[in-house]
Amino acid sequence: MSEIKIRFEQVRKDFAVRGGAGGPSRHFTALDDVTFNVTAGEFLTLVGPSGCGKSTLLDLLGGLTLPSSGRILLDGKPISGPARDRGVVFQQYALFPWRTALSNIEFGLEVAGVGRRERLEQAAHYLELVGLSAFAKRYPHELSGGMKQRVAIARSLAYGPEVLLMDEPFAALDAQTRESLQTELLRIWRQTRKTIVFITHGIDEAIVLGQRVAIMSTRPGRIKHIVDIPAELHSETEDVRSLALFGKTRHEIWTRLRDEEKPPADIRSIAPTLTATHPRPEAA
Repeated sequence: MSEIKIRFEQVRKDFAVRGGAGGPSRHFTALDDVTFNVTAGEFLTLVGPSGCGKSTLLDLLGGLTLPSSGRILLDGKPISGPARDRGVVFQQYALFPWRTALSNIEFGLEVAGVGRRERLEQAAHYLELVGLSAFAKRYPHELSGGMKQRVAIARSLAYGPEVLLMDEPFAALDAQTRESLQTELLRIWRQTRKTIVFITHGIDEAIVLGQRVAIMSTRPGRIKHIVDIPAELHSETEDVRSLALFGKTRHEIWTRLRDEEKPPADIRSIAPTLTATHPRPEAA
C-alpha cells in the first residue's frame, strides 16, 4: 500500500468580502469540505472551472494561507506555514533580472546558508537536469519563456523539497513549447520521484502529466471526482494523444467537467473585493 504524503481533511477556506456602499462585510467560501489524499511520489493534476478555488487550494498546501477549518497534513503533520519541504512554481517566472540563470537557482540555497562551493554544485546539477547547462551565464532577458520556466523549476528543485506545487506553469507558453516542457517535466519527475501537485485548465495536459486527475466542482470548490489515468497513457516513446484510450479518458473528464463550466452568477460581482486573512506573497 502506498504511503500517504498529503492529506486534506474537510478543508474549508473563507474570505472576507467588503460590503458594498459601506455595508457590513460578509464571508465568501472558496473551498468547502475538501477531502482527499496524495501518495508519496505521485503526480496529481487538478482541473476545474475558473474561480473554483484551484489556486487557493495550492496556496493552502504551500502554507501561504491557512484553512478556515479542517486541516492539511504533510507526512502526518499539520501544515502551518511555508517551509523548504515544499517548492512552488507559479505561472509567472519570478526570476531576478539581475541574476544569471545559475545565480537564480542558487538563491534559495543562499538563503538557507549553504556554502558557496556546495551551492554552485547543486545549482549546476539542477540546471543540467532541466537541460540548460549551456545557458548558465545568461540573464532572464536573454532566455525564452520556456527557458525561464525551466530555470524556475530548477530553482524550486535545488533546495530539495519533498513536494513540488505547480500553478499553471505552462499556461503562458505557446503550444509547441508547452508540450516540450510537459515532456521535460515528466522526465524530471521520473528521475527525482518528487510528489507533484499540478494545476491546469487543460484536460489534455492533465491526462499527459497526471497519474490521477482530480476534478473540482464550481464554487465552493470541492473534489468532485478523481480519475485514474491508465498506465498506457504514460508511455515514454508513444504519442499518447493519438491513442483511442486517450480520447476515451479525455471524454470521461470532459463529461464530468461539463456541468461545472459556469460559475455562479454572483462570483463576478464579488470576486474583485476578496481579501484573505493571509494574503498571498509575491513569489521569490
